[in-house]
Amino acid sequence: MEYLERELLEEVRKWLDRREILAIKGPRQSGKTTLLEMLKNRLAVGEDHIIFLTFEDLEVRDKFKTAPKEFINSFMLDAGRYYFLLDEFHYVKNGGQRLKLLYDTVKNAKFVITGSSSLELRGETAAYLVGRMFSFELLPFNFYEFLNARDKRFARIYRARNRLVKNLILSGTDFALREEDIFLDDLLKFLSEFITYGGYPEVIKSKSKEEKLMVLKNIVNTYIDKDIVNFLNIADALKFKRVLTVLASTSGNTVKYERICRNTNMYYKELVSVFDILQQTYIVDVIKPYHRNLVTELRKNPKIYFTDPGLRNYLINNFSELAVRVDKGALAENFVLNRLKGMVGDQGLVHFWRTKAKAEVDFVVELPDRLIPIEVKFEPFNREKITTGLLSFIKTYSPAVAVVVTKEFLGERIVNNTDVKFIPIVYF
Repeated sequence: MEYLERELLEEVRKWLDRREILAIKGPRQSGKTTLLEMLKNRLAVGEDHIIFLTFEDLEVRDKFKTAPKEFINSFMLDAGRYYFLLDEFHYVKNGGQRLKLLYDTVKNAKFVITGSSSLELRGETAAYLVGRMFSFELLPFNFYEFLNARDKRFARIYRARNRLVKNLILSGTDFALREEDIFLDDLLKFLSEFITYGGYPEVIKSKSKEEKLMVLKNIVNTYIDKDIVNFLNIADALKFKRVLTVLASTSGNTVKYERICRNTNMYYKELVSVFDILQQTYIVDVIKPYHRNLVTELRKNPKIYFTDPGLRNYLINNFSELAVRVDKGALAENFVLNRLKGMVGDQGLVHFWRTKAKAEVDFVVELPDRLIPIEVKFEPFNREKITTGLLSFIKTYSPAVAVVVTKEFLGERIVNNTDVKFIPIVYF
């Protein structure tokens, strides 16, 4: 079987020689089982033994729950190290307690588990395995992985440009400007497809629009039926989907709780709980406002974005070409947020900024030693234009660098000693 490459695979492999349990979490159908299969194929042979078990299998699940140590030891017939790859581990009740027992008593075994974010929602696995588990997140394909699946040549071209942006954001390394980029139009075509249909693996593999839409429909329905109704015991699936649809139609805007409650017949506490579930199950990202001045800056209502643009587009039933969409600015903003969060990782936070006087910046990357305001303007530029919101942030905080993300314009301008970089979106 041919597998689509994932960046997380090499990251996970780095930790295989340590004792800690490795947990790979992420949304349904993001490729966790496939990643385990890829890991299985790349593990060393010889005296190593690789055992792949799925806990969707009721018989496997029951035996493991009843006598976990005896069940695991039954596979360990010979000398050498054993790798146990345990798929869909969130189905195991009190799974963390059983894994702790195995970690403490079975010394020549390495455990790698996968599961939906139910691992986090239930809290049991993480609570029992403090100091014994390293966690990783596998999300739908990012833009590099998408390009690598579609055209490795353009994946390589994109990566070189993206590395410059990442170095600018994380290290403050100067961004080397090019007068002309002959690949911008090509990369924009790929970006349009990616932003329209998203990065779920089965969507990328699908050849036709009809097939892609059917896959997205299945992802949404499976998520609601299995995770929301069955696993989390939320009875009103229609109300839950209504919230999803409302959020999809207002993605990128500040959350208006009263309006959403009114449109979905939901109480405030219910809505806050739904937001938490959507975030924990990797459907949305909740971005909080940045503030230092408690008098002039907003500190409460967040913004919500979708982890996968294809899923968001399915919920609002809009798969038009990016260039003709009225919401192309919101989609571009969502794309940039997802890329920023991937770049920053655990090194910092991503906020938005808005004052009571309505000055606004789309994103503020907060790192230990600096702030980087980022404004997204997915429109044609013929000169270096700076919004009043970004100018206000620069005057207030004097960042060393600010970024304006453009459709295809590349440029630079100094404002109040801040170096403002104008960078095409396909570099993110």
